[in-house]
Amino acid sequence: MSRGLIAAIAGTGLAAALLIPGGSAQAATPKPPRPPKGARAVVVVSPNPTTERGQRVTITGHCGGGKGLRAVLAGIDREHPVLRDIRVVKDDPKGFVAKATLSPTIGNGVGPVFVDCGGEAGVTLLVTHV
Repeated sequence: MSRGLIAAIAGTGLAAALLIPGGSAQAATPKPPRPPKGARAVVVVSPNPTTERGQRVTITGHCGGGKGLRAVLAGIDREHPVLRDIRVVKDDPKGFVAKATLSPTIGNGVGPVFVDCGGEAGVTLLVTHV
């Protein structure tokens, strides 16, 4: 790869190529930006999608630098919860676990599941096919 081409690529502000020993070039894979501070917790609900009212689900994840799992919230408001009987089993910031039951009044659709990790928060969507 010529020095002129490398300079032209570098001049655009893009890291579009890496010089590889032997003279070949390879496209650089940009690293996705980290979420902003306060939104680094990761949450996963299993099974997802759910298939029946009253089904038990497990909420897992990590706090992304937060102090530990403080709360799990599911749904838009108190009148329309997605999950009921939410119980934190393990509040470890490096790997938390909670259990819950799918609301008996839920229908087909998508509902948010939020976690509060004391300084960091996370959200995922739970798909329901009931």
